[in-house]
Amino acid sequence: MQYKGGCHCGKVKYEVEADLETAKIIACNCSHCHAKGLVLTFVTPDKFRLLSGEGDLSNYQFNTKRIHHLFCKHCGVQSFSRGTNRAGEEMKAINVRCLDGVDLNSLTLTQVNGKDF
Repeated sequence: MQYKGGCHCGKVKYEVEADLETAKIIACNCSHCHAKGLVLTFVTPDKFRLLSGEGDLSNYQFNTKRIHHLFCKHCGVQSFSRGTNRAGEEMKAINVRCLDGVDLNSLTLTQVNGKDF
């Protein structure tokens, strides 16, 4: 299914193709995800298209620096991230909370213990 998403102020907008009914959707308790309240699903780059806001993004990295935690420099919302998974493959981490029309209560969340990574 095709979703539109983005940041709070609307400067960052994207489209993503994902099946949220079958995709793994995680709520991670690492220090970063927990503090921001992120709920994530992951897609390959070919399933993601940034429509606007590349120049409005700021980057934050920590720990292994494999993930670029991108946030809008105007409103501060992290609607997606770019990086590589443990196998070195490119991926996009989509903040499901930032997808238009998605009801989190209708989705099955997988709790991930990111504190141990």
